[in-house]
Amino acid sequence: MVFQVHWFVAMDFQFALRSLRKNAAFTILAVLILGLGIGANTAIFSVVNGILLRPLPYHQAERIVAVSTLWKKSGHHGTISAPDFNDWHDQSTVFESLAYYAAGENSVSVGKNTEYAGSALVSPEFFRVMGSEPIIGRTFAKDSYREALIGYSFWKRQFAGNPKAIGQTVRFDGKIYTVVGIAPDGFRFPEQTDVWAPADPAEETKSRTAHNYVGIGRLKSGVTVAEAQTQMTTIGSRLEAQYPENKNKGISVISMKDEMTGDVRRTLFLLLGAVAVVLLIACANVANLLLAKATSRTREMAIRAAIGASRGRLIRQLISESLVLAILSGIVGVFIAVWGVDALLAVAPHDLPRLAEVNVDASVLAFTLGLSLLSSILFGLAPAWQASRIDLNESLKQGGTRTVIGGGAGKIRAALVIGEVALSVVLVAGAGLLIRSFVALNQVDRGFRSEKLLVLETAVGSADLEAAKRATTFYRDLLPRLASVPGVSAVAGTNALPSGDVHSNGAYILEGQPMNEATFSAAPQALFTVITPDYFAALGIPIRHGRDFNPGDQYDAPFVAIVNESLARRTFSNEDPIGKKILCGLDSPNAMTIVGVVKDIRSDSPSRAPAPELFMPYRQHPFPATAMRLLVKTSAEPATLAETMRRKIRELNPDVPVKWSTMEMKLSDSVATPRFRTILLGSFALLALGLAMAGVYGIMSYMVSQRSAEIGLRMALGATPGDVLALVLSYGMKLVGIGLVLGMAGAIAATRLLQSVLYEVKPTDPLTYAGVALVLAASALVASYIPAARATRVDPLDALRTE
Repeated sequence: MVFQVHWFVAMDFQFALRSLRKNAAFTILAVLILGLGIGANTAIFSVVNGILLRPLPYHQAERIVAVSTLWKKSGHHGTISAPDFNDWHDQSTVFESLAYYAAGENSVSVGKNTEYAGSALVSPEFFRVMGSEPIIGRTFAKDSYREALIGYSFWKRQFAGNPKAIGQTVRFDGKIYTVVGIAPDGFRFPEQTDVWAPADPAEETKSRTAHNYVGIGRLKSGVTVAEAQTQMTTIGSRLEAQYPENKNKGISVISMKDEMTGDVRRTLFLLLGAVAVVLLIACANVANLLLAKATSRTREMAIRAAIGASRGRLIRQLISESLVLAILSGIVGVFIAVWGVDALLAVAPHDLPRLAEVNVDASVLAFTLGLSLLSSILFGLAPAWQASRIDLNESLKQGGTRTVIGGGAGKIRAALVIGEVALSVVLVAGAGLLIRSFVALNQVDRGFRSEKLLVLETAVGSADLEAAKRATTFYRDLLPRLASVPGVSAVAGTNALPSGDVHSNGAYILEGQPMNEATFSAAPQALFTVITPDYFAALGIPIRHGRDFNPGDQYDAPFVAIVNESLARRTFSNEDPIGKKILCGLDSPNAMTIVGVVKDIRSDSPSRAPAPELFMPYRQHPFPATAMRLLVKTSAEPATLAETMRRKIRELNPDVPVKWSTMEMKLSDSVATPRFRTILLGSFALLALGLAMAGVYGIMSYMVSQRSAEIGLRMALGATPGDVLALVLSYGMKLVGIGLVLGMAGAIAATRLLQSVLYEVKPTDPLTYAGVALVLAASALVASYIPAARATRVDPLDALRTE
């Protein structure tokens, strides 16, 4: 019995392959349409799988959590202070290990070789939290603060993979460290780190308002994130009652994977939903093709039924064909997905987490197989069911091919086209909203000029205050050298570019207010930016009142500051801020005299209104000035001067690494995520629209071919070509109109999911929906007109003779 079943199945598949091979044009078209839908879904799933679904590549990664400061008023969580961390460490019992780190790019030197590399200062339990051990050497010894672990790729680059790297030295941050271990291949947490060193224990005595670290922990076996959160909430409340500066501060515990992927989760699921809609449209298209194909097989099905084939047997045969079609489409889809993943990664934001883990692996192939099988049901069941409803008397007559396309089949075809149009409207409306939002985002006046600005990223290591002062002297000597290059009109430096590259922010107070942490914890917040003279000139930022910084603003001179208009309005209302004294917690307790007020700029993000900002001269704040972004205003294309500038810098100090880009590139990076969303959803919407219009064209062509006799008769009785054109177009536009109305209703409901990612555009934006209706109507008119025009050329005699 089992053998007989297997034999029937094999026969079904053999017949399916022969049938599809005989109709090669139909097969190729169906496979391409469905392959596009499956390929797009597989490509997006590859990204979702690599970033969201696959476990983090660390030992028992599900036990690793992010532990951060929770700001109760805003609900946001962020960096932590060392004193808070120490209390968390000593008072908690839910963690097997708890650590903190501070990471960033730095100048790292090995002998005479210097490069920009990711570096991190970490607390003693860091590697225990991550469950990672060196492949060579060991982790840090207790109470040793001049040891370092280096990453596998850094070891290969700088030491050629020689095990004798253990015991050698690396230099960064102005300090020399002895290499004691090599991290495993692939371990670069956090943020593509190449060098790890112990954090300075002196940090433990710093202020509770100095939030400079990121906290991580490994939960004890059996402890859940919720249980850890409950205990840490209690500890946070205790610290809040104990320390005035901890007022409104709590503690947040989140799984590490959720912390890493939280910002992109919505975008990726949005894109996955969009490609699922594309697949549904593709399936509807193929279902329509199968219904049309069934017309030519009416007599075949009737003969099979007449010689004893049951309805179930006929359905099984047709489903087998659908299954073969889906498997072939899945194979094509895999090739499209491999190309699609490369294309996705090319346009993805560089800070998208876990990008290196995105690939087409076994789980993705399993997803493709499952999707192919599901698709075969979606596009094959309705045509198979309809084609199996055989009227033997009618079907065996000459010309009886209409028994499977009349009545129910015609309604199914119309319903499929209406569904395609409605689904495409949802995607086109969503894409339209994102496009309008992205255009509005790019048209925001950021308050400064970015054209022809070369950006040079540099760093000078400094272990102490005197070394940091020497670093500012280096920049003092460097800036005139760069300014002397022909074609350069201005040169300046900053520790943070106004492109979302915010390095520091915190509280500020006016002179005369109590100098304690409680006061600072309740004080207003501002961005802190350290700059050189001519910074505002290089960026074209007007000084509204007062003066710019000058060479006399040195460490031993009275401290000064410049504020932006937002800070001046918020703090001084209608008073003149010039001459007032202000203090902040950046790196010095000295009061600063305000000497200027500048126009507001959007330093953080184009979608956010200008924040209060406090500018400070680089020679009075040497530690933040050890890593400077140099802005070179040029009359030529910035890239043409990059190598000249690099040479000038290395001539003055060969140990200073240099990376270059342009301000336009930096600003482009700042909107990379919305651009990624817009490009992909726009592409999927265009694909959906094309498939839907192909469906409209298909049903109109089919209708014309089936009603050719009727059209011929009408023309024989006096109907003009215009009458025929109107008849055919009215049918097509009626289907499109119904789909458009249903799609608009669906879009209004679905696009509310976009609310949080739209800028200056509402999900119900009438202009967008009017544009969508116009695009759909115009596209449908074109798709309907071609077969309608063909109908006007029907020869009445030929049509009637055929009938």
